[in-house]
Amino acid sequence: MMLHFLRSLVFNFATYCGSFFSTLLALPTLVMPKAAMQWLARMLGFYIIFCVRFIINTKIIFKGLENIPKDRKFFVASAHQSICETFVFNAVLNAPIFIVKEELFKIPFYGWCIKKLGFIGTHREKVTKDHLVFLEKTAETINKEKSPLIIFPQGTRIKNNERVPLKKGVSRIYEKANVPCIPVKLNTGDVWPRDSFFRFPGEICIEFKKPIEPGLNMNDFMNKLEKEIYD
Repeated sequence: MMLHFLRSLVFNFATYCGSFFSTLLALPTLVMPKAAMQWLARMLGFYIIFCVRFIINTKIIFKGLENIPKDRKFFVASAHQSICETFVFNAVLNAPIFIVKEELFKIPFYGWCIKKLGFIGTHREKVTKDHLVFLEKTAETINKEKSPLIIFPQGTRIKNNERVPLKKGVSRIYEKANVPCIPVKLNTGDVWPRDSFFRFPGEICIEFKKPIEPGLNMNDFMNKLEKEIYD
């Protein structure tokens, strides 16, 4: 138990320090081309993978990387169990753009950085005219940017054995963007659970499923996406 506590303590300290110093290093890049900050985000992703592997003795396995399109637009709809995936996606995807809570932009320094990276803010609980405009802009971003967009359709972090209905906004984005959607299934919550000090040894599997091609109606898309994320 003491070893478990010490590993969790060292890991938390290492990840917080890594995030803090990455943010400090990123500040000069606010006035540089976006590629400089994207490179730092990628390096932070590799740093987190290193910490997971050598501090809490857990290997992160990526499956289905061959399913990620290399010559066409797409977006990612991922399960969300931990802050872990928000780091490590940067290591395997080309400078991904995340949809995040609007409040994150208000955090000093960090908010400036994610705005520079092109992250998109949303009020997830609101269904208003502004939210519909947000969906339109999100679809436009997918088609305009070279970087893939990542959305967490569960709306918040959940436990690995928990099953919640997916937010319908993802189906509207799928319909309006008219590009493939890559579902992602993962189990990061088993190792790096939400709202817990402790980190647990084991094995993290992040699996990129085969693309859901455009053209399905909204109900069929949601059913297929839910199956790919949960089953």
